[in-house]
Amino acid sequence: MEDLDAALCRRFEACVADWDGTLVPDRAAGAEPLRQVVEGLCATGFDVVVITGTHVENVDGQLRARPPGPGRLLFCVNRGSEVFGCSEDGLVLISRRETTAAENAQLDRAAALTVERLAARGLEATIVAQRLNRRKVDIIPLAEWADPPKARIADLVAAVEARLASAGIKSVEEVVAVAHAAATEAGMVNARISSDAKYVEIGLTDKADAARWTFNDLWAHGIAAGDVLVAGDEFGELGGVPGSDSLILVPEAEGALAVTVGAEPFGAPPGVLALHGGPARMIEVLEDQLRRRREGQPPSPTRTPGWCVTVEGLEPEHERSRAAILTVGDGLIGTTGSLLLSHPAAASETRTAGFYDGEGAEEHLRPCPAWNQLDAALDSAARVSRALDLRTGVVAYDVAHNGATVSAVAFSSLAEPGTAVLWTQGDGELLTQRSGARESTVTSSQTGSVTVHVSDTRRDGAGDAVVERLAVYARGDGDAARARAALVSCRGINAVHRAHREAWATRWADADISLRGDDDLQRDIRFALFQLMGAVATTGEAALGARGLSGDGYNGHVFWDSDVFVVPFLAATCPAAARAMIEYRVRRLATALARARALGREGARFPWESASSGREITPTMVIGPRGERVVVRTGEMEEHIVADVAWAACRYADWSGDRSFESGPFVRLLVETARYWASRIESDADGSAHIRHVIGPDEYHDDVDDNAFTNVIARWNLRAAAMRAGAHCDNDEVRRWNALADRLVDGLDAQTLVYEQFTGFSGLTPFPLREKYGPGPIAADSLIGFDRVQTLQVVKQADTLMLHLMLPGEVHQGSLGPNLDRYLPITAHGSSLSPAVHAALLARMSRHAEALELLRFAAGIDLDEASNPAARGLHVATMGGVWLAMAEGFAGIQADGDGLLVRPRIPEAWESLTVNVVYRGVRVRVRIRGREVTVDTDRPMRVVIARD
Repeated sequence: MEDLDAALCRRFEACVADWDGTLVPDRAAGAEPLRQVVEGLCATGFDVVVITGTHVENVDGQLRARPPGPGRLLFCVNRGSEVFGCSEDGLVLISRRETTAAENAQLDRAAALTVERLAARGLEATIVAQRLNRRKVDIIPLAEWADPPKARIADLVAAVEARLASAGIKSVEEVVAVAHAAATEAGMVNARISSDAKYVEIGLTDKADAARWTFNDLWAHGIAAGDVLVAGDEFGELGGVPGSDSLILVPEAEGALAVTVGAEPFGAPPGVLALHGGPARMIEVLEDQLRRRREGQPPSPTRTPGWCVTVEGLEPEHERSRAAILTVGDGLIGTTGSLLLSHPAAASETRTAGFYDGEGAEEHLRPCPAWNQLDAALDSAARVSRALDLRTGVVAYDVAHNGATVSAVAFSSLAEPGTAVLWTQGDGELLTQRSGARESTVTSSQTGSVTVHVSDTRRDGAGDAVVERLAVYARGDGDAARARAALVSCRGINAVHRAHREAWATRWADADISLRGDDDLQRDIRFALFQLMGAVATTGEAALGARGLSGDGYNGHVFWDSDVFVVPFLAATCPAAARAMIEYRVRRLATALARARALGREGARFPWESASSGREITPTMVIGPRGERVVVRTGEMEEHIVADVAWAACRYADWSGDRSFESGPFVRLLVETARYWASRIESDADGSAHIRHVIGPDEYHDDVDDNAFTNVIARWNLRAAAMRAGAHCDNDEVRRWNALADRLVDGLDAQTLVYEQFTGFSGLTPFPLREKYGPGPIAADSLIGFDRVQTLQVVKQADTLMLHLMLPGEVHQGSLGPNLDRYLPITAHGSSLSPAVHAALLARMSRHAEALELLRFAAGIDLDEASNPAARGLHVATMGGVWLAMAEGFAGIQADGDGLLVRPRIPEAWESLTVNVVYRGVRVRVRIRGREVTVDTDRPMRVVIARD
C-alpha cells in the first residue's frame, strides 16, 4: 500500500475492530478475502478481536474462519454481553453476562417507557428487538429506512433529524436523554444507552464493556494497548451523539492507534485516523500487517510509561553498567544488553546459571558465547538508542550508522529457557550475516559443558534485509542443543515471540506492583521485579549469585542475600522459582553436614559463600581500598547463614503450602540446622546460653560475642525445628532445643527496649557519622579505615534491625521504634542491602519521608550512572529488598496462618498502591487508596485488614 499512512507503517500485535461497516459492508456480503487475511494473521501469532452489537451466529456464519493459532480470533458480541473464541475446533463460549429476571423486567419497562414518552411528544417509535441484556428501540420505523446501508449514513442522519424536528425534538441526544430517564425510573443502575442514529439501545452492557474486557485480556497475553490497532466506522458524532465505535476507546485503550474507514459525515474525532474506503480499505490494512509478519519484520515494542528503561547514546565509560541494566534473562541464561554492533567498549556477556569453573575462592560463573551482537563495527559518531520493555522482556535497538539504519529486538525466552532470539532489520550492506548455523561448546572443570547452537536466517527484500537469529543453550554435547533448535525453528520466530510475551504476562499478573503518584519510582520498582524474575529458574535448582546472571561481581557466589532477600519475593509470586532456590540448599545438605563434622559440630553448617559444590569458598584475604591486605573472616564466623537458610525454607513452606516439601526435605533442613546451633551454643554457670566469636550482618565488627541478630535467629531456628520435627528426632532432643532457646541471651534492655547489637557494642566510641559525612550511603571502612571503624559505634548495614524485618514475632512488642532511633543514625549503609531494609521498617512506623528517601536509593541503585554501580552486575538482592519494602513495609502484607494480614501504611502523596501476590495457590490483589483497602482473590481465603 503505497499510500499507507505513516502511523500504520509498523507492525502491530492485535486488531480490535467493529463488524458491520468496518470489516464487512453488510451481512449479505461475502467475506472470503477477510477470512483469508484473518486466518493468515492468526497463523503468525496476531490476535483479531471483533466487537459488535449483533449475535455470534451472524458474525461467525458470515466470516467462517477457523484459525489454527497461535494467534486468537475472538468475538465480543451482543454489545459486551458475550465473548466467544474461535479456532479450528469451532466456537467456544469464554464469558457471558447472565441477566436476572428482575433485570429483564427492568429492561422491558425502560424500553416501554421510552416508547411511551416519545409517543407523548408526537414521535412514533417501536421496540424491535429483545436481545440478550438489551432492548432496541427504532426511532425511524419506516420501510424506506428498514435496513440502511452504511454508505448512506449521512442521509440516514438527515432523515432522523427531520423526523425528530417534526415532533419538536432537537436531536438524537435528546432521545437518548429520554431513554436514560426511563431506565432510571425502571430501577436500572448504570444503564448503557447508545445510538447509531436509527436505533436507541438500552442495555446492561455496551461496546465499552467489551473493549475493557478485550484490552485487559490482551494485556494478560502480553499485548499492550500501544501494540493494538483499533478500527471502526462510526467514531464521530451522529445526530449529536458520539458514534457507537467511540465506546471502544476506553481508558484501557490509551496508546492504541484508532482508525476509521467509515464515511464519518461530521468528521473523525481528534485522535482517530480517517482512512475512509470502508471494509475494502480495512482489508488492505490487515493484508499489509500480514505482509510485514510474513516478511519477518520484527516487533515494534512500545515504550509504555512505567514499563520501559531507556539508554540513549554511546558513552564508553558507562557501557558496562548500561549493558548490565539491559540484561535479559530466562532463569537458565542471562545476557547483558550490550551494543548491537561491535565496539571496543562493549562486550556482550552470556552466563548460564550454575555453570561454574575454577577452584576455591576463584570459582566463578564461566561466560558462554553471546548471541546478541552483529559483526559490523560501530562508528563512534553513530546514534544509538536502546530500550528495555519490562512488560515483555524485550530489548529494542535502533542504530544510525554511516548513513545506514538498523533496528532489532532481542529476548531470552521465558517460555523456553535457554532459547534466545535476535531479530534484526536494516540496511542490507550493514547486516553481513548470512543464513547458516554454527556451534560451540564451553567446558568447565567443575560443572561439565554448555553447548551453544546459533542459526541465522536472512531475508532480503526490496529495501531492508531481515536477519532472524536463534540461539539455543544446553548442557552437555551438541545433540540436545541441535534437537531443541530444530523444534523451535519448526514453530517459527513469531510463535517463539508470542510464547515468550505470554509467559512474561503470566509472571507479571502474579507479581506486579502498581504505584500511582510517583512515575520514576514506579519504573524503578518494576525494573527490580523484572530482573528478579529473569534471574531464577522455575525447575531443578537455582544457584543465585549476588549479581545474578548480569555480571561477574563476587564471581557469581551465593550468599545469604539470596535466601533472605530474594526467596521472600519468589515465594509470594512464583513458588516454583523459590522452590528451585531452596532446592540448591537441600541438594548440598550433605556437604553442610560434612563441614559441621569437620568443625566438631553436629547438624549442618552451610557456607557463607558457595558455588557449585556447596563447599565454603569465601576468600580468607582481599586487597582493601587503600591497597592493604585485609583478612576476611566471614567464612569462618558469619554463622547466621545457617539459620538464614532455614528461615528461607520456612518462608517458602509457609507461603506455598507445599505439603510434599514440608513433609520431606524441609523438616530435615530445619532439624539439621537446629542441631548445629544446639552444638554451637555455650552455656555459662549461671544458666545463660551464648554464641561467641561470630560476625553479624554488620561486618565492620568481627569476632564478637552474642550478636543479637545471630542469637535471636538461632533461637527461632531451634523453636521452629522443635515445633515441626515430628518423628525426625526424639522428645529429649526437642526439650533440649527449647531449653537452649529459652536461655539464649538476646541483649534486650527491658527499660529502653533496645537490643544491644553485641556484647560491648555500647562501650565502643560514639562517632558523629552523619554530622561528618552527611546523609546517604558511605563506605565507612574505606573512609575511616577498617581497623578504626571496629572501635566505633558505626554499623555497616541493618543488623539488629534485621530481626524486625525477618522475625517480627521474635522481638519485643514495641521495640521497633526505639531500635530504629538507636541504630539508623549510626548506620553507614555500606551494603546495598541496607537502605531497603530500613525503608521497610520506617514504612511500618509511618515515617514516610525517611522511608521514601531510602527506598528511592535502593530502587534506583543500578539505574544511577554516576558511579557505574552495575558495571560488575546488578544488585539482585537489593531488588528483593525493594519488594520487601513495598509489599511488607508500605502495603503491610504478611502471612498469617492460613491467610494473610494486611496492615497498610502508604504516604499521602501516593494516589494508590496495588500489590499482586500468590498465597498457597490463591492469586491475591491488594489495592490501597488512602484509607480504603480492596482485596481481590481468585478463590475464597481468609484476609484480615488491620489498622494501627
